[in-house]
Amino acid sequence: MRQAKPCVVILKTGSTYPSIKEQFGDFDEWFVRGLSPGLDITVLNTEAGELPGDPTDWDGIVVTGSPAMVSDREPWSENAATWLAQAVHLAIPVLGVCYGHQLLAHALGGEVGYHSEGRESGTRSVELLTSAQDDPLFCGMPDIFSAQLTHKQSVLSLPPGAVLLGRNEFEPHQAFRVGKCAWGVQFHPEFSSAVMRAYLGVQAPDLELEGFNAQTMIDSVTDAPEASGLLERFSALVAENKTD
Repeated sequence: MRQAKPCVVILKTGSTYPSIKEQFGDFDEWFVRGLSPGLDITVLNTEAGELPGDPTDWDGIVVTGSPAMVSDREPWSENAATWLAQAVHLAIPVLGVCYGHQLLAHALGGEVGYHSEGRESGTRSVELLTSAQDDPLFCGMPDIFSAQLTHKQSVLSLPPGAVLLGRNEFEPHQAFRVGKCAWGVQFHPEFSSAVMRAYLGVQAPDLELEGFNAQTMIDSVTDAPEASGLLERFSALVAENKTD
């Protein structure tokens, strides 16, 4: 008898800019493209109040980015945070990205707020710490790799007991793990280089006002295959966890 595919739910916490959505699709579609086709994936609009019932119904959970701010503590976001904390307690594999990374930290007692130095956007380097060498998700990845980033808020302090896995000069908390199998990453493994350039194009007026050279940032965007590969890595981990 063939075993059913692992069931993964994507908690969609917002939508991208309309012009980018028209050209490339929305957040959830980028994650579906990056995750393994061997998963049975369900997308729920968490921003609209949808939550996926009992966490044990799922073999894995992915939380997307969002234009919203975790520190605003919108009711839908706080409800999602409570649900995520339950999932982590039950050792369901979780991957939170950008807003999802911050929401996971907030849900477990960390602090989230605006970064003191403003925005981080574009292709940047992420450095893995020695703690990542035996991490189930990050082990075997290069010590330094490129990743796509765009955020104004950050995890200002990690949750109690969290293991810091990655950082860079701007952002001290680029990646962390809580418990056995819940990860937050500030960077965007679901972004292609084309999506990153499109983001910088939309952000260009604000970037210029903030003192950045938007065209230089667009020109410096590169592919980030190691970061993108994190979605396949998480897919494999979910499948392995289901068979254990």
